[in-house]
This record gives sequence, C-alpha cells and structure tokens, in this order.
Amino acid sequence: MTGFPNTPDFTELNTPVRIELEVQNLPVEGEIPPEINGAFFRAVPDPAHVPMVENDTGLSADGMVSRFLIEDGHVDYAIKYVKTARYLAEQKARKALFGRYRNPFTDNPSVEGVDRTVSNTTPVWHAGRLFMTKEDGRAYEVNPHTLETIGSWDYHGALKSQTMTAHVRVDPDTGEMFFFGYEAGGLCSKELAYCIADKDGNLVSEQWYELPYCGMMHDFAVTEKYAIFPLFPTTADLERIKAGGPHWAHDQDLECWIGIMPRYGDVKSMRGFKGPKGVSVFHILNAFDDGGDRVFLDLHATETNMFPFMREAAGIHRDNSEIPGATQRWTFDLSKDGEDFEIADIGPPGDLPRIPDALHGRPYTHGWYLSMNPEGGPPLTGGPVGTAFNALLRIEPETGRLDMMSLPFESAINEPVHIPADDPEHEGWLVCVTDRKVGDNDYKSELWVIDGGNISAGPVAKVPMPCRMRPQVHGWWVPMDALEKAHAAKD
Repeated sequence: MTGFPNTPDFTELNTPVRIELEVQNLPVEGEIPPEINGAFFRAVPDPAHVPMVENDTGLSADGMVSRFLIEDGHVDYAIKYVKTARYLAEQKARKALFGRYRNPFTDNPSVEGVDRTVSNTTPVWHAGRLFMTKEDGRAYEVNPHTLETIGSWDYHGALKSQTMTAHVRVDPDTGEMFFFGYEAGGLCSKELAYCIADKDGNLVSEQWYELPYCGMMHDFAVTEKYAIFPLFPTTADLERIKAGGPHWAHDQDLECWIGIMPRYGDVKSMRGFKGPKGVSVFHILNAFDDGGDRVFLDLHATETNMFPFMREAAGIHRDNSEIPGATQRWTFDLSKDGEDFEIADIGPPGDLPRIPDALHGRPYTHGWYLSMNPEGGPPLTGGPVGTAFNALLRIEPETGRLDMMSLPFESAINEPVHIPADDPEHEGWLVCVTDRKVGDNDYKSELWVIDGGNISAGPVAKVPMPCRMRPQVHGWWVPMDALEKAHAAKD
C-alpha cells in the first residue's frame, strides 16, 4: 500500500498523527485544583508506517506513551513511541513488516520470531515502575521521566506466560498486583496464566489453567476473597489463522464462561459458570463479595461484539448503533450448585469505566463511565471501535441515580482517570482528553478537569493542546510522590 486506508480506523479522529512531541507550560483555562499533582499517562495507538493490508485495524497501531505532567497548576506534555522489537524492526526497514492483526503467518519472512506486540493498550504503574501493555504479549517497561523504552518485561526471567493482560488489578490495601495472560502457552492455546506480584514488584505466584475454549479475556476482576475470569465467545482458530484469516471471529451461538476461585487459592479450585450465548464484554466497572459466598460483578455487556471486524469475520453484519447493551450486575452464589447466575440491568450501555482506586474489589457507592448522549446528534468517527463516546455518566448502582455530562455537538471524550481529593467528603476529580471537530477533518483537543461529584457542571479547568491528538485506549494516574520514587530515577 502507498497510503493509509480510507477506513474508519485511519480517518477522521483516527487519522494518523505520528509525531513525538514535548511541550512545557501549556495554557490553562480556569484553575486546576491544587491536589492534582502527578502524571497522567495515556496509551495512544498511532501507526508509524502504512500497513501491509488494506483492512488493517487500529488495534495493530504502534503504541505511544503520552504524559501530562501536572504540578502546582502547571501542565507539561510529552509523547513518544514505545520502542518495541516490532517498532524497531519496521523503523530499520522504513516500512511495515507485520501483516494482519495477531496473525504471524501473514508477516514478512524477515521478522519471523520477532515479538509482535505493539504495547498500545494500557500504561500500568506498579512498585515504582511504568509498563506499557497489550494482551497479545508481555509488557514493555518505560522510563516515566523520559518516556524512553527500557525493554520487554518478564520479572527478571520469572514470568513464563507469553502474554500479560492490559487490565491488571492492584489491591488498594496490600499493594499487590494481580494479573493474567490468556493464550499464555502461545498462539491459540487455551492456557490461562494467573499471576500475583507483591508490593515490591516481585512475581510470587504463577498458576496455569486450561480454559474451555480459546476466546477473548480482555478484563478480569479481583475481590477481597476471589479472582474472577470472564471468557467471552470471540474465538481464535489456529487453522484459520494459518490460512491467512482473522485471529478473532465472534461466535454468536457459544456461551460465555466465568471462572471464580479464591484469589490466593489453587487454580484447581476454579469453578465455572455459563452465561448468555453471544454476549460480549470488554470492561468491568467493579467486583466485590459479601464476605461469604456471594460475588457481584458489574460490567458493560452488549448482545454481540462491538468491534465490526471481529463480528464480520463470522458473518455478523450489524451497525454498532443497533446493538443492544446495558451496564449489568452479575451475581454468583457459590453456596449453590449449578452453573447459573443472576443478571440484572443497573444502568445504560457504555464502556471505559472508572471508580476510585481505593474501592477496587470492595463494595462501592458510585462510579463513572462513557456513553452516548441520546440527544447529542451523530457521534464522531474515532476510537478503537470506530465510534467515539460523547457523554460521561456518573452511576450509583445501589440507588439507581444517574447523572450525565453531555459534550457539545461534534465532540468526543476519552476515558478519564480519577484523582482523590484531600477532603474525604469530596468525590475527587476526573481528568480526561476531549476532542472537538472544528472543520473538515480538523479537530481540537483539550485536557479537561471535572468535579467527580458534579459532572453535569462541566469542566472546572481546560488545557487546550497545540496540535490534534489521536484517541487513547486507557490511562493511569501516578501521584507526584510516587513518580519521584520511580525505579527509573535510580537505575
């Protein structure tokens, strides 16, 4: 190919930018609350080269790590590519060498055996280290001060899984990090690796478990007593991949499966539950237990997979706007026999949720997630699934209360991070990037600071960006005191 494809993955908000940048003292409109001091790290997919295949997905785009450094009301910004093995190989060749999404059989022969991950999904902070992650490979460590790539991370040789989730869970009390890898044994394998790293960043446990089928496990949850592994029927088939076909194809007639085990237990004690056929879930709002045998899992479910290329690979042709969905609570009673569980709607459809870090895995009163404003007009084309969100919701699952911040016409909002306030009665702050269309394929981006308990009031501060930005996938907030103690500052 001689140019980027004219598809939703590479046009409008998803138009490639491909610029490494560093800017100090960005202008601030309004006032940034004084307790917001630290770094907002973002994972931004941005292809460094024109892809080899016309129907490529933005999920294959090279990962960039971006950072808003906020200190005493001042804001600096920087963004750099993650120098993965894949990125370096293509930079040397000055062209794309890797083929279809998660299909090594379509690559240029010169990169056979080269690590294919692009580290473009989630920045993860744990034990003084910053990692860039994507679930098809291991993480890459990045210097949080310079954004330079340090290298692939395998816990000093201790990690055996070939993959690591982009959705880890850090216990707010113990500081332990719980994570997993699916396809842990290699392409299309059914092995799940369940891992625990202690508060100092040492890998202290890695257990392997064989899943019912090779399917998507994008997110998981850990409560105070249990670890929960949801498996959804977007499946991989090795023969299809060897023939040059897609890695994923959604199976609408296959049931989802949820495995639950004690979080410090043996994987042999895993108990499986069967859920609705064809349902798709990418992100979990929260999970908690009642101290006994009941487990509650709050998530965003849709009737089928929201990624067009994943469902169309199986012949499912539906517009995203026509796919039913809801925010739901799945309740499991481990004291009862059987594979069934209860499902109840608790909120409108949406995704990219956020709760205060201190409430992860605990009973909680409120949270936030992105959705569509039913009166906001057609959404912009952009983001990983091709349709950008244009509203922020605050939800109280127990009371049913729902608040909304709707964005102006032809605007989009990215996933926020949450920053606690000094006042324990204050719900804290949400910080996120928004985009607004201002002309034909012309967009303006801003950093917004929002009062988490009063989102309908809109932002209390805005930081206009000097150039347009690519949509992010996920982000992570690191307080200034933790940033100053980073390993990279001492190594």
